[in-house]
Formats: sequence, C-alpha cells, structure tokens
Amino acid sequence: MATGTEHTVKAFDEDIGQLRGLISQMGGLAEEAIANAMQALQRSDTKLAAKVRSDDARIDEIEAEVERLAVRVIALRAPMADDLREVVAALKIAAVVERIGDYAKNIAKRVPLIEQHSGIEPLSVLPAMAQMASDMVHDVLDAFAARDADAAVRVCEQDNALDDFYSSLFRALVTFMMENPKTIGQVAHLLFVAKNLERIGDHATNVAEMVYFAATGNYMAERDRGGSDV
Repeated sequence: MATGTEHTVKAFDEDIGQLRGLISQMGGLAEEAIANAMQALQRSDTKLAAKVRSDDARIDEIEAEVERLAVRVIALRAPMADDLREVVAALKIAAVVERIGDYAKNIAKRVPLIEQHSGIEPLSVLPAMAQMASDMVHDVLDAFAARDADAAVRVCEQDNALDDFYSSLFRALVTFMMENPKTIGQVAHLLFVAKNLERIGDHATNVAEMVYFAATGNYMAERDRGGSDV
C-alpha cells in the first residue's frame, strides 16, 4: 500500500511530466510556425501565411495551460530546491516559446507585403538562417526535457553563428537595397524578417540559460555574445 509521501511524489512526477509535455508541444508548434512562415515567404503563399497567424492562438492556449498547472503545482505540492527550479523554469520557458511563436507570426504578417521578391538575391539564404534558428529552439527544448545542462551550453554556443549569419545577411540586404533603390520597400520587410529570426535565436539562448540553472542550480557563465552589431 502506497504511503501518503509516495502518493505525493508520484503525483508531483506526473505534474512535472505534464509540464514537460506541454512545453514540448508548444515547441513543436513554434518550430512548425517558423518553417511555415518561411515557406509562405518563399512561395508568396498568403493562405499559408494566414494559417501561421491563426495557428498562433494554440500556442497561446498552451502557455495558459502551463501557467495554470505550474501555479497549481507550487500551491499544492510545495516543491523544494531542484524541483521548484524546474517548475519555475517551465513557467518562464512557456512565456519565451510563446514569444518565439509571435516572431514566426510577425514573419507571416509580412508575406502579403513582399510578394514580388524574385529578384532579391539575398533572400535565397534566409531559409538557412531560419533553419538554424529553428534547430536552436528544437535543441534547447530537448535539453529541457532531458535536464541536460551540457546541451543547453551547446545551444548558447550556436547563437554566435546565428548572430554572424544575421550580420552578414544584413549587410548583403543593405547593399542590394542601395544598388537597387526600387526594392527598398521589399528589402526593408526582409530586414525585419531576418531580425525576427535573430531574435528567435536570442530567445533560444535565454531558454538555454534557464535550463542550465534548473538542472544545476548555478547560473551559466557569461559568454561572448558574438558579432551581431546591427
């Protein structure tokens, strides 16, 4: 027969499992939103862009579920030490992933505004930047699920490469815009798209720092933020 303590531990473990599952679900939807937003941009697919915008509501709903569950766990289970860190991390991570979804939605919103972009050469490298940002989101949420501090550190290291990618793309787009003044409006929107992708990477590193703290109880060492100066 299970004791009251055993029952409480089992119930807490189930709650933690549910929190992890919700975060994973949010992450999957955010990754899908990034991919669909970029596909919509490449194909000038306004219907897919509209779907990205409407699907964002589901990410918001899951974030609210995470908030309710995390508050309930803290109130009813009174977790201590590393258990409390994990619950608080889940609460914070949900908010960050919701923001990542918003960046994907912002990219989708620009699709109808930049339909005529076939002659803008730097656009061809945007999907690679988007894939890099999406991979960071995927990797950091895997690190959270596994409580893997080393994996969290590796995600932060990837951010320097993404920042360098953004800086290079920014210069290429500005140069193209100066050489082709008629494209200024279109390129300006693409610059915002690139910045949104760079910010997704920044948010992935924020999650990585939360994962590291939740797993170790220590703050991640200060890192070199890389070469993004635009």
